[in-house]
Amino acid sequence: MSQEVTRLVHKYLRHDKKFPHVWCPGCGNGIILGALIRAVDRLGFTKDEVVLVSGIGCSGRMPVYADFNTLHTTHGRALTFATGVKLVKPDLKVIVIMGDGDATAIGGNHFIHTARRNIDLTSIIINNYIYGMTGGQFSPTTPYGSMASTSPYGHIEPTFSIAQLAETAGASFLARGTVYHARLLDKLIESAILNCGFSVVEVISNCHVHFGRRNETSNPVTMIKSMKENAVTVEKAKKMTPESLKDKIVVGVLNDIQKPAYINEYQKICEKAKN
Repeated sequence: MSQEVTRLVHKYLRHDKKFPHVWCPGCGNGIILGALIRAVDRLGFTKDEVVLVSGIGCSGRMPVYADFNTLHTTHGRALTFATGVKLVKPDLKVIVIMGDGDATAIGGNHFIHTARRNIDLTSIIINNYIYGMTGGQFSPTTPYGSMASTSPYGHIEPTFSIAQLAETAGASFLARGTVYHARLLDKLIESAILNCGFSVVEVISNCHVHFGRRNETSNPVTMIKSMKENAVTVEKAKKMTPESLKDKIVVGVLNDIQKPAYINEYQKICEKAKN
């Protein structure tokens, strides 16, 4: 282990209390946690300036391991708790970790309206196309025809795009990365934290235990390698036809616009009420 890695581990992780972790060997969650702490470290925030919030799922364990102010909440409700924290303590950097099911199934309504309000939160959505912790049920992002514990003969529901949903609902910053592109992921998370408004970073990850083994890709290395092979940058994607983009993963900053953030508008109302 390099000196830099050792420094980050001892500075940001509860290494003497909560490890070994419960994630499956080969899971991409550890890569995402590494990207997150590197981003926070480079931005120079103290641990007391950061709040890490999660819901339920494999991603929900991340606040247990990170030595920030942390909040482990109920399934699908991470954004509501995070909104409360941000309203009371607007100077804190509030980062929300969710899975594709946690964020867009049971938490879908909260996700839509957090984006609509453009609340100043950074949401990192780990999209592994499945409910990984609770038994491998299909989620809103499970590809059509895929196998899951709740679709043993093939998934028949069409998927929706987390990115398109977030943009349509009103998120001001939107990016997508993969656990293969770890260094790019660092930069995307950095940009998301700095954005004033609702930021969404969708991270394509692997669940080789539940999704992979049911869909003939149970090797995590094979799954992560496919992210490398199927990823195209935003710049390259603009020059490609819709047909050639089919089944590709577009990575990079997908949307970045300046618009009024809810917290700033709320504080104006508070000042008016005082007068």
